[in-house]
Amino acid sequence: MTAGVVCAAALAALTAVPAEARQPEHRAPHWELTDTSAPAVRFRGLSAVSRNTAWLAGTQGTVLRTTDGGANWRDVSPPGAGELQFRDIEAFDARRAVVLAIGEGEASRVYRTDDGGATWTESFRNTDERAFYDCLTFFDRRHGLAMSDPVDGKFRILSTGDGGRSWKVLPNEGMPAALPGEAGFAASGQCLVASGRKDVWLATGGGARARVLHSADRGLTWTATDSPIPAGDPARGVFALAFRDRAHGLAVGGDYRPDQASPQAAARTADAGRTWRPADRPPPSYRSGVAWLPHSRTVALAVGPTGTDLTTDGGLTWRTVDTGSYDTVDCTPDLACWAAGERGRAARLEG
Repeated sequence: MTAGVVCAAALAALTAVPAEARQPEHRAPHWELTDTSAPAVRFRGLSAVSRNTAWLAGTQGTVLRTTDGGANWRDVSPPGAGELQFRDIEAFDARRAVVLAIGEGEASRVYRTDDGGATWTESFRNTDERAFYDCLTFFDRRHGLAMSDPVDGKFRILSTGDGGRSWKVLPNEGMPAALPGEAGFAASGQCLVASGRKDVWLATGGGARARVLHSADRGLTWTATDSPIPAGDPARGVFALAFRDRAHGLAVGGDYRPDQASPQAAARTADAGRTWRPADRPPPSYRSGVAWLPHSRTVALAVGPTGTDLTTDGGLTWRTVDTGSYDTVDCTPDLACWAAGERGRAARLEG
């Protein structure tokens, strides 16, 4: 059975069958690990294209690609990138993808491939020692943004209009001032996310308040809103966002330190991020990735080092359905869901 059919069947069972009527083997979907043959790599970058095709990006300059549902993963890493830390990847199909390396100064780079990773072109290398790029996102196949931690007191936004072949820094007049200590988290490639042609959101932490910034004009002007996810420490804040349309979004995060509690680790919005409400029953601990099930108005998954949580009511309540460690999650229009994380872990959802 294909990953897409399995994912759809598992989540349909969860939402349609009363809990007391389910048989034990159907109580929850679970992640089925695939063999990436990369146990030393941590994959925080994931772009799921379809039930068959997905891309991974991780430590040691590693990029992997599957076109057969995870049965085989091919190493398509850019040559000479072994010292880089890839944290985000955005793929348009099985051949075209853009990958982001993070770090101070020239460690922050962007590469693009048009031939499935056979060759790569470095399209951006950061030359400002004050900048540290965390995430990237695309509105469509041409227009995209990348974000850096604050420079001169404001988050820096990088823009492309040609699919990632070239980039330019946007003016910062429309960006509100950053809080002291505020930054983004390069934990899952989901600290900068887009929905539709022009809307984009940026997640923050590290400051006195965990905020979500929203732009409705592809990054030229922004507004900032406080979220109920706890902050006040460099390890706390909003780590990931997901929007199913321009109005309805989810935020997850907490405190990434394993010995620290993460109360109120999830929030939701129904007005494009102008206001955020805490989950009535949030995930039990820190979560670094979140994704809506496509074509659903209420079902989403959140992942982190201690497990996966499912909501079937649009983020009001969450319950743990798997205890495996994952950093990021992504679902596809043909109803396949993928997750990736430490020790070369890459999985697809099954029931």
